[in-house]
Amino acid sequence: MRILLMIGTVFLTVVTATAENAPLIDEQSGIYIPSMINDQATSNLRTRYTGDWDYFVGGGVAAFDCNDDHYPDLYFAGGQTKAQLYINQSKRGGALTFANGTAQNLNLDKVVATYPIDINSDGIMDLMVLRLGQNILFKGLGECQFERANEQWNFNGGDEWSTAFSATWEADENWPTLAIGNYVDRKAEGTPWGTCSDNQLFRPADSDDGFAEPQNLKAYCTLSLLFSDWNRSGNQSLRVSNDRQYNKNGREQLWRLAPDVATTEYTKDDGFKKLNIWGMGIASHDVNADGYPDYFLTSMGDNKLRLNTGAGEKPKYKNMAFKLGITAHKPWSEDSALLSTAWHAQFADFNNDTLIDLFIAKGNVDQMPDFAQHDPNNLLLGKRDGTFFEAAEKAGMHAINLTRGAAIVDLNLDGLLDIIEVNRNEVPGVLRNLASDQVIGNWIALDIRRLDYNKNSIGAWIELHINDKIQRKEITIGGGHASGSLGLHHFGLGEAKLADIRIIWPNGQKSNWMTAKANQFATINKQDSALTFWSPSNNAEMMH
Repeated sequence: MRILLMIGTVFLTVVTATAENAPLIDEQSGIYIPSMINDQATSNLRTRYTGDWDYFVGGGVAAFDCNDDHYPDLYFAGGQTKAQLYINQSKRGGALTFANGTAQNLNLDKVVATYPIDINSDGIMDLMVLRLGQNILFKGLGECQFERANEQWNFNGGDEWSTAFSATWEADENWPTLAIGNYVDRKAEGTPWGTCSDNQLFRPADSDDGFAEPQNLKAYCTLSLLFSDWNRSGNQSLRVSNDRQYNKNGREQLWRLAPDVATTEYTKDDGFKKLNIWGMGIASHDVNADGYPDYFLTSMGDNKLRLNTGAGEKPKYKNMAFKLGITAHKPWSEDSALLSTAWHAQFADFNNDTLIDLFIAKGNVDQMPDFAQHDPNNLLLGKRDGTFFEAAEKAGMHAINLTRGAAIVDLNLDGLLDIIEVNRNEVPGVLRNLASDQVIGNWIALDIRRLDYNKNSIGAWIELHINDKIQRKEITIGGGHASGSLGLHHFGLGEAKLADIRIIWPNGQKSNWMTAKANQFATINKQDSALTFWSPSNNAEMMH
């Protein structure tokens, strides 16, 4: 009898395990839904983004490799809590786990947002750290160590409430052009109403060893910036997302950059129509595969998908969020009359099926009664007809926090994109993508490099061709909300075992098409435009 009971127990366990690991397929679309496993308890990620009114916005994370082991490391803004660098200790394909970094000069308070960038093109990642007060550029020294570089690079950190960042390399420049987005002017009379600070544009100095004095750009309480080549001209323009909360007459903005002249704003005469929203974040992707980038703008209430209709001639857009099912204007978790509040947004392929998906971070500003208090994040999966459906609940994303910034990166280098969420007053969300081998698509991860300046090829376009379909990605720094990632570029390949790849470099030069096998890591250098395949180590080592 006891033997029979043991056999029955084993059988039940096997059946239950099989059912739990079975692939989850959306019945209507046939799309595979990834399983996002909560690794917070074992991750050692403990930094909370805290603070009162001054820290209701912001709350970012930078994802980048600071010790050359290919595994992305993380630097969290903490607001009134000290910021913290974490070194990736995850084993390949294993649970997500990190160790505290030893760069104590990064443990700053008042950090609102943070972004990785290789400023001086030495091949070592630097950090832009935005603060309530003086912003700081940290020069990377290797082995996850950094030094302050404001004075060395003639960077004026100012004393604003800085919330957004983007960067680009203008033609023939060895140094980048930096844009800093600022929020409310805390020192102005009548603050915060109608008292938005100007943004700042830092261009390279003539001496070619740092930055000239910044140009002030009129703004309306900026929360996201993105340099992007909206018309595929080879020159990136600056898109600005502004929060109308403190300036009812504010609007979204687009600034043109031209060599050796002051930056000027596009107007309705140029085709750029006024859009007035609570602008929180920007995500960019060529959604309709016409060769031009489209822009998803987060807000309070309905979010916008600005589809490019100008055919490269004028910055004209129409809103397609409702038609495609991505307004995400209310919480998916309940039938609520209250609207959502959206922050970071990012396009990515979470199930490697070649169809682009969209992550949206959600959370009430604090206790605003007219907006939803229980407002979980969105995971909108792309369907074959170009629309999207909500999959967060079935994917296991049940947490309800006040999420702000986020990073969508492959943290354990298994070919699946994971999610890091920055939460107000709570530890970060750590979601590991645990897909089923039965249905998950193939993938490729690309490192696009130049050997002279602009090492990470900011402004280049990656084109990937499979089965008469071209996926495109513009390499940018900025966008989202208070957060930036820089490193490998992930593409889902579906069932394809081969992909053709080419790079359109920032100067417009096109590489030859190169064929790559699926499920590989590869580097492409501009100088030889050839694929170099490599394999990461089985686990990350702590570097001191």
